[in-house]
Amino acid sequence: MVRRTEQAATEDYLKTIWGLTEWGGEGPVSNAAVAERLGVATSSVSEMVRRLSEKGLVRHEPWRGFELTVTGQELAKSVVRRHRLCETFLLQTLGYSWDEVHAEADVLEHAMSDLMVERVDRLIGFPFRDPHGDPIPTSNGEVHRPRTRPMGSLGVGERGFVARIIDDSSELLRWLADRQIGLDVAIEVVEQLPFGGPLVVAIRPEADRRTDSAGDGWPRVQLGPQAVAALWVAHVRPNAPNPHRPSTSAPRPGCPYPDCDHSTNRS
Repeated sequence: MVRRTEQAATEDYLKTIWGLTEWGGEGPVSNAAVAERLGVATSSVSEMVRRLSEKGLVRHEPWRGFELTVTGQELAKSVVRRHRLCETFLLQTLGYSWDEVHAEADVLEHAMSDLMVERVDRLIGFPFRDPHGDPIPTSNGEVHRPRTRPMGSLGVGERGFVARIIDDSSELLRWLADRQIGLDVAIEVVEQLPFGGPLVVAIRPEADRRTDSAGDGWPRVQLGPQAVAALWVAHVRPNAPNPHRPSTSAPRPGCPYPDCDHSTNRS
């Protein structure tokens, strides 16, 4: 039991370090950033980083932070793959809502065998992203990640498609769902209210194909700072991928994104 707990802790740290740099964050990663994400003391992070370094999973430079080695990246992607497949499976097959899957997947990711991972992947149709838009690494470690930008970087009149929603807050996910804000929804900045006020955006629900003009009746929503910070947008909507065709060139066969950053290693 102790050995299993240590393995789960190692996997949690690797997944966290990966997540801190996955969407444009620059390494090395600090103890403080990992401690905040996991809700632990920085002294606990320091001790775990020392152990991960001894195992060859991270490179640690005193006073500069640490980053995953190639071996650490591969193990981190394996954990991330299990977690995001779990989330997608729970949503698609067991009727969970997108605000319920993260905590459940945190538990299940440590218990899945490699065989179960591949069976789940096949069962749910080889998804390329999880319910919140984070990419699911393929069985060979490839990641399909759209080129995105934070919602807050859009100016008035600019539009994008929701490509990722940070899933740290279940309450925020429910709030967004109530306002029909989800993946692939077209969203356009209408107004930035003054004195630090909310961002007013126009939303075209995914099911609404009547118009491409935000001036023709798209519902308006006011987004506060937390909601704006949780949204990342892409300039293009992803296509339906064909998982049975290997990715060999750009644009790669089977790739869902016309404008995609492919990667296998992040060394």
